[in-house]
Amino acid sequence: MDLEYTDTQNEIRASVRKLCNSFGADYWRDCDDRGAYPEEFVVAMTEAGWLAALIPEEYGGSELGVLDGCLILEEINRSGGNGAACHAQMYTMASILNHGSEAQKRKYLPRVADGSLRLQAFGVTEPDAGSNTLKIKTFARKVPGGYVINGQKIWTSRYMQSHMYLLITRTTPFDEVKKKTDGLSLFLVDIAKAGKSLQATPIKTMLNHHTNQVFIDNLEVTDDDLIGEEGKGFYYLVDSLNSERLLVASEAIGDGKWFTEQSSRYATDRVVFDRQIGANQGIQFPIAKAYMNLQAAELMRNRAARMFDQKLPCGTETSIAKYLATEASWEAAEACMTTFGGFGVASEYHVERKWKEARLFRTAPLSNNLILAQVAERGLGMPRSY
Repeated sequence: MDLEYTDTQNEIRASVRKLCNSFGADYWRDCDDRGAYPEEFVVAMTEAGWLAALIPEEYGGSELGVLDGCLILEEINRSGGNGAACHAQMYTMASILNHGSEAQKRKYLPRVADGSLRLQAFGVTEPDAGSNTLKIKTFARKVPGGYVINGQKIWTSRYMQSHMYLLITRTTPFDEVKKKTDGLSLFLVDIAKAGKSLQATPIKTMLNHHTNQVFIDNLEVTDDDLIGEEGKGFYYLVDSLNSERLLVASEAIGDGKWFTEQSSRYATDRVVFDRQIGANQGIQFPIAKAYMNLQAAELMRNRAARMFDQKLPCGTETSIAKYLATEASWEAAEACMTTFGGFGVASEYHVERKWKEARLFRTAPLSNNLILAQVAERGLGMPRSY
């Protein structure tokens, strides 16, 4: 396997880094302080074509590989920004691209590519189901010409900033399906058209994440809003989740690199008791250890991304990459917070903001404990534990 990045990939890094440098850390701190969506940044990334990187050229995108998309998000977070505002626009469209009709592709993908249509909201998780997607209760009842949907979703991020809502529901009750992964269907919902049938309530969180609880009351959709075949939505969902895990892993790697760069620089410059604090092994070793783990996570991310781009089975590999990257990033975050001491919780140094953002990725979009259980079962052949 080639362990080096191509010239094109290095150019992608440099170009994204240049754009990000025009949105300094103070921009992101201001967004955090106001709880504001980074609208200007998202517009700039869209106009530069980066959020259409994974869309084929025939639909207005760049037709880059997922590894290229990973590098885009990695550079956003490495610059001190937050790629979470962008990543869903990059991967949520995969369900349309891979499983939608040609009419759906031509209707939506060019508008996703040019930014005139934002498809960032993905309704999967429910209050009573959590990570057990097969036990969701939101139900789409078949009626002539379409469906009527009722239910509730939680942790639907960037719903308020989206035009379309990708929604997974049951179309066959769980206890009536022969195979437990059957009976789920995927719909693309026009939020404005839905009107009062969709009601979103923001969830206040410790970080600037723009996530919501969504209540669905007699939402009417047409047969044309169904993506692919009825009852096959879970399989379509898995396609999106593999790319999502790779993109999230990349944001975590970017965060980890930011933390190690900040902490190693601060530890070198900061002098206490007439010596640089970085000369103390208690400061130096945690930073070095996090750096090594980030290097290993990046290699695993690259391997999984290349498998994905080659259309090879890679579910276990993408999960491992997400786990290693987010754990290494959090390790780097903790080392950085310790290195900065009291200044780590002072907002002017930006550590506390990035620290909060890094912690989220150990829980979402998939808990690292669940990844351990899946790897034990699917990678090692051990008994199912959940």
